[in-house]
Amino acid sequence: MTSLISGKAIRMDNQYLHVELADGRIISTPLDWYQELMAADECDRVNYHFICGATGIEWPTLDYHLSIESMLIGAHHQQAA
Repeated sequence: MTSLISGKAIRMDNQYLHVELADGRIISTPLDWYQELMAADECDRVNYHFICGATGIEWPTLDYHLSIESMLIGAHHQQAA
């Protein structure tokens, strides 16, 4: 994987976390991979920002970090540094 994969926006529904990449692709992973996000209320879920050159996502009120690369390779328990 290359570190050039960066996010542009995210969206969540009842089943999936969807990340729109800077190159226009949209990747989706099961929301149940991320128990912290599943347990969070809507206010905390929408409170995110991109980190590490937009290669990761942080939810500061949840103290949760997610690597976009880990979503692509299916490593659902890895977090961004």
